[in-house]
Amino acid sequence: MAFTGINIGFGGIATLGWQGQSSFLQVTNEQAFLVQDSHVRFLGGMWLGVGALFFLAATDPAKYRNVLGAALTLIFLGGLARFTQMEFQILFGPDLASSLLAELVGIPLLYFWLLKTTRNKSSAKELAATAGLHGSKEKNA
Repeated sequence: MAFTGINIGFGGIATLGWQGQSSFLQVTNEQAFLVQDSHVRFLGGMWLGVGALFFLAATDPAKYRNVLGAALTLIFLGGLARFTQMEFQILFGPDLASSLLAELVGIPLLYFWLLKTTRNKSSAKELAATAGLHGSKEKNA
């Protein structure tokens, strides 16, 4: 994700060429292109941020469980949004099929793995926090 974010965030629509040939368009309206290019760079920066979030969350998945779940949900929704292009020969072709499979199958599996592996840690922390609150109330009573 961070790789894609850098490629698009710093390269715009034309990209830096890290994911294949970047000479795939001809600009006919420079003003309109620059506006759309700015939007793409913004989205690339967001993608870079999501990648950085995943690196940070790897240090303590239970602590970042909710934000990871939200990020994974957004990636899944992005995979679904690919269908709005209505170009199924491209969507299921060799250039996108692996990405689509990762987004629509891999991401939900990762999400459920995250829930399963962090459930006990999150519950234990919540229980400890709750016990600490109740303990302090009893001491004050």
